[in-house]
Amino acid sequence: MSDDAGRLDIARRLIGQPRDAPPTPALLLDLPRARQNIGDMAERMRALPAALRPHAKIHKSPILARMQLDAGAIGITTANVWEASALIDAGLDDILVANQVVGPIKAAELARIAGLARVIVAVDDAGNVDEIAAAARAAGSVVELLVEIDVGFHRAGVRGLDGALALAAHADGLDGVRLAGVLGYEGHCMLEPDRAVRIAKTKEANALLIEAADAFGRAGHATEIVAGGGFGTWDITGANPRITEIHAGSYIFTDAFHTALMPGFAVALTVLTTVISRSGGTVVLDCGRKSIGFDRANPTVVGGHGAVRYEHGEYFIHEEHIVLDVPEDAPLKVGDRLELSPGYAPTTVNHYDQYWVIEADRITDVWPIHARYGSATAGVGPPASF
Repeated sequence: MSDDAGRLDIARRLIGQPRDAPPTPALLLDLPRARQNIGDMAERMRALPAALRPHAKIHKSPILARMQLDAGAIGITTANVWEASALIDAGLDDILVANQVVGPIKAAELARIAGLARVIVAVDDAGNVDEIAAAARAAGSVVELLVEIDVGFHRAGVRGLDGALALAAHADGLDGVRLAGVLGYEGHCMLEPDRAVRIAKTKEANALLIEAADAFGRAGHATEIVAGGGFGTWDITGANPRITEIHAGSYIFTDAFHTALMPGFAVALTVLTTVISRSGGTVVLDCGRKSIGFDRANPTVVGGHGAVRYEHGEYFIHEEHIVLDVPEDAPLKVGDRLELSPGYAPTTVNHYDQYWVIEADRITDVWPIHARYGSATAGVGPPASF
């Protein structure tokens, strides 16, 4: 039995116990709420012309990805080849890596899984296209490509139509790859708190993507996929009739950041933590930077039992501790359990190996987070110590 399997076996001995039974810090998945969010998003997407290919970087779970597919998603998006490997090795068969996959080991893995399922990847460089095509030819597979267009985020993506068209023409001339369309991620619009400004900026970004798709079409290049969108713009980008799919994902859990940005979804992911020290209005929890994400917002206490302390110009979140300010008469003592809604769910999940699955306030299962490190069978993923 592997170490991971052994840990899961021990954890599953707590099935049937209350939700506050796991050793802390622990990642709790409220399954009815996650199902509710999946169903709500699927229902909302039915009213829009674009399809949903949800991003699995948020949950890294083939079980949750399968639930999203069963609710109507056309496929799954990942952030890297190792996530894609884990999902495909678990039986999923239509994956987009919405990122550049660069380097011989990663390209070989991309080519391997393309022999098992439909695999699409973003590209913005001719040398990288050559590398992927060579790996695919060696593996006897075909990798589908989306030329990524910089639509204003200024991260990855080809800048300018001439460069995008040249890359498309280059890809069209190679065996081992097949051009499928364009991708343009409007990441600079996602965090805009002013809804009217977010709509305007998103429409400008979408227009750049559609301009590229039109140019591809005139040049005879494939545009069966015109992809963009994230959770912050799902209802804007998804409403554009020229865009075929969006890649929103954070709706499945939501978190402190996304609740403020895109309300209407239930908090389905929390971190269980223990009070380890109490002095007056100061409460210390056994949860910190190594166990909860706060990239975009601070964690919030479920039930409102205090707030993260702000002191000396920063929030009191250390490696292994979070300090709360609570009323002097707050009924909290050492050993009590609290749940925190993460500031940012995707980076929270990356700290853990398993979900404690909760239904009706009881532990009903323990699920491994398969895609945290990548494929267990490929033999070329990041080491367990990564």
